[in-house]
Amino acid sequence: MRRLLVTGSSGLIGSEVCVYFAAAGYAVHGVDNNQRAAFFGAQGDNRWNQRRLEREVPGFVHHELDIRDRARVLALVAELRPDAIVHTAAQPSHDLAAKIPFDDFDTNASGTLNLLEAARRSAPESPFVHMSTNKVYGDAPNHIALAELPTRWDYADPAYAHGIPEGFTIDQSKHSLFGASKVAADVMVQEYGRYFGMPTCCLRGGCLTGPHHSGVELHGFLSYLVRCNVEGRKYSVFGYQGKQVRDNIHSLDVARFIAEFVAAPRAGEVYNLGGGKGNSCSILEAFALAERHTGKPQVHAYVDENRAGDHICYYSDLRKMRAHYPRWDITKTLDDIVGEIAAAALERHAQGTRA
Repeated sequence: MRRLLVTGSSGLIGSEVCVYFAAAGYAVHGVDNNQRAAFFGAQGDNRWNQRRLEREVPGFVHHELDIRDRARVLALVAELRPDAIVHTAAQPSHDLAAKIPFDDFDTNASGTLNLLEAARRSAPESPFVHMSTNKVYGDAPNHIALAELPTRWDYADPAYAHGIPEGFTIDQSKHSLFGASKVAADVMVQEYGRYFGMPTCCLRGGCLTGPHHSGVELHGFLSYLVRCNVEGRKYSVFGYQGKQVRDNIHSLDVARFIAEFVAAPRAGEVYNLGGGKGNSCSILEAFALAERHTGKPQVHAYVDENRAGDHICYYSDLRKMRAHYPRWDITKTLDDIVGEIAAAALERHAQGTRA
């Protein structure tokens, strides 16, 4: 039986990948130490998702391991010799990174290096998929000419009618410390692919989301927004009149693309993995969607100061992904995504539980 190693297995993407590959016949090993709870407190706790995997995924094996622990990472990969590695573990907040710069860099950059070197030593022919981020582009997308519409900002430059392509600059821009640590990891994943000829790719995610997302204010925009709506809690809008735009992709469509790459890997590739223009929305538009699916008003407050390095408008150009992997495409619309998140949030709220 083929073996899959997933880091961050209790998180949104990690857990979706575990379920998807287990259904395809893989023996799935997950690595997670619930560091998200240390980063974000009780609202970020992912143990409920770990328990779900142990309950629902046949043969799932959980490894309580911090990816910063180099010796244990090297030993685990040497023991398992996995047929594929999907690396989703990270410190994911650019706001929090400024408060914990060593933890941020050690997790995002050094943790990724630990896994890459472990793979090179023990499983060099196994596809290595790294969940990167669109924050590697820093605030450079903000320099594109924009048009202000009634409920959103959008690109005025026709060169970006399909969104941000993979060749967009990552240099000479403000990234946040989180963005910088993810750039280091992203470039290292590419380098192991190009220098050592390993089958690696970086997936520069937009807003990755779904009903199993433990969204918090500092990370997980759509999930957190819907949960605030369901619980009647105030959602704070930081700058740009609430018209800032993100593209949203369901975790299932992320797992589906990862499976396509694992089946036909390439060396040192980069893909902008998001919902594209069709699944993009502003915060104001997300309010309207959430209200329609829950029947509840969105309580919110405006803070007239944007987050440092934040994008005014960002959605992914998906043409390269579709060209390299024509069997893949978006299957979950934005309305599907919000509907699923709302249904799950309403159920959990009624039960008074996270799971």
